[in-house]
Amino acid sequence: MIARSQPDRSPSPSSLLLDEIDPMAPQREAALFYGLFLRGHSADSLRRDIDVPRKLLDKLLKRHRNELAVQARLQRAYHYRKQVLAIFDELVIRERIKERVH
Repeated sequence: MIARSQPDRSPSPSSLLLDEIDPMAPQREAALFYGLFLRGHSADSLRRDIDVPRKLLDKLLKRHRNELAVQARLQRAYHYRKQVLAIFDELVIRERIKERVH
């Protein structure tokens, strides 16, 4: 008997859309980095991992100046990373305040 291989199931367009507009995605990603912070990783090194410098974004936008769809994705990714960074910073600040109180 010949085994049939199942075709690779790529995500449906609707699931891709849901991934893009998932309002909890930045919180989950920030929580992942916060977990690393709680395990002893430096907050500054984690911030560098999360952040996308504006200079890099500008360079990528210039490289793709004729590709509007790519530019839109780059802008979304940039704003997403900034949102993750802001949430992460808030979690770190709250943890430091909590340490001072106790």
